[in-house]
Amino acid sequence: MTSKERVAAVFAGELPDRVPRWCGASEEFWSKAKSELGLDDEALRHRMGDDFRRVSAVYPRPDIKLLPGATYCSPFGVQRRGIGYGMPMSHPLQDAVTAVEVESYPWPEAGLLDVSTLRRQAEVYKGEYSVMGGEWSPFWHDAIDLVGHEELYFKMYDHPAVVKLIFEKITDFYVETTRMAFEEASDLIDIFFIGNDLGGQTGPLMGVEMFREFLLPSLQRLIDLGHDYSLKVMLHCCGGYREFIPDLINAGMDALHALQPDAVGMEPAGLKRDFGDRIVLNGAVDSHHILINGEGPWKVKEQVRELLKVMMPGGGYIGGASHDTILEETPLEDVLVMMDAIDEYGVYS
Repeated sequence: MTSKERVAAVFAGELPDRVPRWCGASEEFWSKAKSELGLDDEALRHRMGDDFRRVSAVYPRPDIKLLPGATYCSPFGVQRRGIGYGMPMSHPLQDAVTAVEVESYPWPEAGLLDVSTLRRQAEVYKGEYSVMGGEWSPFWHDAIDLVGHEELYFKMYDHPAVVKLIFEKITDFYVETTRMAFEEASDLIDIFFIGNDLGGQTGPLMGVEMFREFLLPSLQRLIDLGHDYSLKVMLHCCGGYREFIPDLINAGMDALHALQPDAVGMEPAGLKRDFGDRIVLNGAVDSHHILINGEGPWKVKEQVRELLKVMMPGGGYIGGASHDTILEETPLEDVLVMMDAIDEYGVYS
């Protein structure tokens, strides 16, 4: 099977020739790996055995003057500082309590998205790989940036209509920008990959009823958008969110990534038992402890072997780390061993 056929079989509920492999990594880890192995991007993907490729549109931001100390400005005008994308320096809608205040905020225009290179990006792969596309759509994180995390919870109780309108405006942007991308190249894309971290180490960041009232409508819009273009939809979600999974399945979510096995409720055996016949499960090789601690390749290989015994039966599983961003300090050897072990032990007979 080609990588594209292998992944398609998993999403179709069929057994592939072997477990597909996924390798998501931080830019810093990826640069380290290229340097240590003397490989370019595509050669490194081949070495990792990654069955996936990703195409991205460009959102050319207007000229924005960063504040002193700021390193980044989000599409929603929130300036941030710190490592990577950093942390928000202010919450411009923190005091908003009326629809007028929300409507008057300078929301970004979807029309600025540049999708002109998507076809060229995807055509390079010549139909061999499972291609992911569409906007990441982190509407939950953007709302936190705009309002503040604690304040957002307060507003859910005190001003629910205002919070719903904020989510709607943020999701409008992601739906329209992604629609532009899909109009340009959906025939070359297989998976709409989105991300919102809804859990912590000890469980969900809110109750099920609050999730259903405030977040599920936005997720439903994104799921429906992907399905409108005959694409599978996969959600990256950190932490423990087991309580939300039935609602995600009912909404039509096709896959969950990346399954943190040490978070409450996310034990791989339980997820496989309770949901494995209804949704694709992606990840669960422990990048929080096993991969990063440098205990030795034998430890990584053993964890992969035991994990595959649990996750492989009946199909519906994609092998990879328990986070999409393998950190720079993770030993390269351990990641290579993980990918090779999935290949070695993940064969369906």
